[in-house]
Amino acid sequence: MGSESRTLGVLKETFPGETRVALSPEVAKKFAKDAKVLIERGAGLAASFPDAEYAAAGAELVDRAAVLASADVLLSVRPPAHDDIAKLKRGATLVGLLDPSRNRPLLDALAAQGVGAYAMELLPRTTRAQVMDALSSQANLAGYRAVIEAATVYGRAMPMMTTAAGTITPARVFVMGAGVAGLQAIATARRLGAVVTATDVRPAAKEQVQSLGAKFVAVEDEEFAAAEAAGGYAKQMSAEYQAKQAALISEHIKKQDMVITTALIPGRPAPRLVTAEQVASMRPGSVVVDLAVEQGGNVEGVKAEEILTTAGGVYVVGYANVAGRVAVDASTLYARNLLAFVQHLVQQTESETGGADDDILKAAGVVREGAVVYPSAA
Repeated sequence: MGSESRTLGVLKETFPGETRVALSPEVAKKFAKDAKVLIERGAGLAASFPDAEYAAAGAELVDRAAVLASADVLLSVRPPAHDDIAKLKRGATLVGLLDPSRNRPLLDALAAQGVGAYAMELLPRTTRAQVMDALSSQANLAGYRAVIEAATVYGRAMPMMTTAAGTITPARVFVMGAGVAGLQAIATARRLGAVVTATDVRPAAKEQVQSLGAKFVAVEDEEFAAAEAAGGYAKQMSAEYQAKQAALISEHIKKQDMVITTALIPGRPAPRLVTAEQVASMRPGSVVVDLAVEQGGNVEGVKAEEILTTAGGVYVVGYANVAGRVAVDASTLYARNLLAFVQHLVQQTESETGGADDDILKAAGVVREGAVVYPSAA
């Protein structure tokens, strides 16, 4: 890791319900080749990584105070508590999913303590940063798990089954949002035998949806065709088009057994995709899973960490941290993202420019040299 970051630390996560850990034994072993790695005892237990595996990887198991006092680079999933920040040494660096747009007190506390910080969710979507893309690695698992959660609540089978007693029809699944989580949800629902449809505000997503064997749902008129040709980006549609699209979606939702919503906008509340009226139009036993509940939700009336049952018998699932329900794989992928980022960080900070002109560090940096630099021009 180089002279600038000799000791790397990982704490046991204290955020309510967080099962992930920032470092897997696999990645701890790679860091330990040229750095001192300190792991708080029990940090990986919720992700099924016992202390003995970290010890075998070359990490030192210590108490929380020792990690905070010694770490040059502190890796985290969620932001550490303010009490922990006050115990970090000046000049240390924090790297994690820091949710900076909703966490200004955290940034101020880090700046006051003289701790630099990088938010993994701010990494640019570029080829260079792809291996560090924690949002995508976690969204992949969230999309997969959303379908599993829906299937668990749903009181029927997913695939078509032909038996001596008759045929069971396949479940109909509608995925709203064809980003990383949405595409994985589509693929998972298809693997489980469902009939899958999907929609997205980006017309260019149609080809991706169809490549996974799902049907794309949209009002495909001349305006839609023009938007699809606009470089793959979403174009602001007319009020008339939006009304027609809303009517089509409402009619489509009525026929679905499962609806999975995946729309998130970084730094802003989640967009409302499904109204209470649309939920009420679904038949009893249907399931809606909202992956955006931590940012307010895509579904009207959704409650974080609850499964609501409407008067009409529709289940609305609002689990937060869905990726954390696949904690082993989520932690493994996240740790690999962090490994790539820290290696890049060290390489850049030890260069002649000190990383000042690096697009990745400029985009992810939120606190630098005692000052909050988020939101930055980058």
